[in-house]
Amino acid sequence: MDHEDFALRRLPDSARCSWISVAVQRFGQVSSFHQFLLGAVLGFGMGFRDAVLAITVGSVMLEVVTVLMGVAGMREGLSTSVLARWAGFGGRGSAVVGLLVTVSLAGWFGVQNDVFAHGLHALLGGPPVWVWAVVGGVAVTVVVVAGFHTMAWTAYLTVPAFLLLAGFAISAELRRHDLAELLSSPPPGPPLSLAQGTTLVAGAFIMGAVMTPDMTRFNRRVGDVVKQTLISVTLGEYLIGLTGVLLAHAARSADVVAVITSTSGVLGTLVLVTAILKINDWNLYSASLGLVNAVHVLTGRRLRRRSATLALGAVGTALSAWGILDHFTAFLTWIGVVTPPVAGIVIAEYFVVRTWRARLDSSRAVGELPEDPPDWVPASLLCWAAGTAVGIWLPVGIPTINSVVAAFGLYALLGRTAGIGRPRVDTHG
Repeated sequence: MDHEDFALRRLPDSARCSWISVAVQRFGQVSSFHQFLLGAVLGFGMGFRDAVLAITVGSVMLEVVTVLMGVAGMREGLSTSVLARWAGFGGRGSAVVGLLVTVSLAGWFGVQNDVFAHGLHALLGGPPVWVWAVVGGVAVTVVVVAGFHTMAWTAYLTVPAFLLLAGFAISAELRRHDLAELLSSPPPGPPLSLAQGTTLVAGAFIMGAVMTPDMTRFNRRVGDVVKQTLISVTLGEYLIGLTGVLLAHAARSADVVAVITSTSGVLGTLVLVTAILKINDWNLYSASLGLVNAVHVLTGRRLRRRSATLALGAVGTALSAWGILDHFTAFLTWIGVVTPPVAGIVIAEYFVVRTWRARLDSSRAVGELPEDPPDWVPASLLCWAAGTAVGIWLPVGIPTINSVVAAFGLYALLGRTAGIGRPRVDTHG
């Protein structure tokens, strides 16, 4: 694939791989250190049973979204941003989606790299933090430049290492406490309601759900997508998330990073390193795919995925080395608020309205893409705005789920009544 991974083309059957290869990467993405942090926040404010319920409700709802997005990506062999051209957004609309993804995930790549650098500096000292940031950023960028299959081999190494190291380090902390007492103890911090806990779970996972086609286009069949999602997401959410809950109860603190690194030293820091490396390669990979699509739509140029990765990796690494990315986390969190409706619109168009499905099916049979879609689909912009507004201001329910459902329902309604895809709705220019 010459490291391009078919960024602007359909992925051919010859480039697809076993579901286990994809599942290991998905598990590595879900079972990262941020999942520990999420579990610790839940455990600090909730009892164990309530935390289990929050994780169950939040993850099950998002798994439905993940499977549907994944099936669309697998069938078409397209990344999220390219699929969006014929899944509700049109050409220039898909460029907006691509840029949104690029800014968000490239930003989180830099933030996670900054955490990586501070972790190594705290353990090993030596060079200043910015040197460790450069080391981490360069290492992840090299892996991502090499493409999906190199990322798979990285997952084969880092995921088992992470699980073994984390299991050893965490068991050492938990052995000092009575498990039955931890399971029944009240939360050590200010209480969280079930709605608040579920919102945290769903919000932490939504970007991964939206970007699922980037990964599942490498799957071979629908059953592979379902298996890999149920196994990797369920295990990641429960195994890592609930471990974080127990750690918060044991340490009476939500700062599990300090708990693990202080009690386990080198081992605990290695846990931090392996966890961040595995999620950060997918942050950069999906960001590069979004940028490639945006540049192609807006300028007509075919930017190489490798070049996009190098550019984004360099910028993210430089910003993390500069130490200013902490000031952007609020902005990145805000971007996460406007992301959920994208999934609702894609799912509604692809599975319900199906304006472009016939053209996708016929072009897929010959391994090509359909003719150019309209530049803009006004209905999708309306649904995007409405879904975001519902997610922000509806006072009941789970904001992330509310946002997805609102965008899905409105787009499906307009598609059936206003005829999305016909000249009176879709316009060029």
